[in-house]
Amino acid sequence: MFLTAVRDRVDTVERRALFDGLLRDSHKQAYSLAYRLTGNPTEAEDLVQESFVRAFRFFHRYDQSLPFTSWLYRIISNAHIDMVRRRGRIRTTSIHSAGEDGASAWELPDVENAPDRVLLENSLEPPVQAALLSMTAEFRTAVLLADVEGMAYEEVAEIMGTSVGTVRSRIHRGRKQLRSHLLKHAPETYRSLSNEL
Repeated sequence: MFLTAVRDRVDTVERRALFDGLLRDSHKQAYSLAYRLTGNPTEAEDLVQESFVRAFRFFHRYDQSLPFTSWLYRIISNAHIDMVRRRGRIRTTSIHSAGEDGASAWELPDVENAPDRVLLENSLEPPVQAALLSMTAEFRTAVLLADVEGMAYEEVAEIMGTSVGTVRSRIHRGRKQLRSHLLKHAPETYRSLSNEL
């Protein structure tokens, strides 16, 4: 009995060390995907935090023979879809309205000069990011995983918890939406897309 308890404790310590190392190694990729999904640094941070909490809670289900980032991307994708669905039920307040204490000023952080924001904003052109944000969450996730992250359709299907056929359809329809948005909002820059995608 005592040896079993000690063995379980050692396994737990080793798994926690493994989890910590995997998170450290994949944090930048996780934030990058979250930022591309949300288009907002604060929402991306919230999404990453929520995803890491879920990953910790369900780490016992992670199969170490598979890539950790694929498993984590699936969690991020599902957490993002949950956030989008909840957004309709969340009450928002204008920053111009009075705070709880009656004061009219809200303290907001200046995220314009954050180094990670500059890096991510330079990784995708603003019209492309705007086009991605205009898409439905499922289409955006499929296009980002396949075209930006370079994942195979099978990997995207695994992450999104759907069939390869559904992934192909989402990517095709997402690319059409992306092309349409870019041709409408930045035709001079993306005119060559009329025959692509």
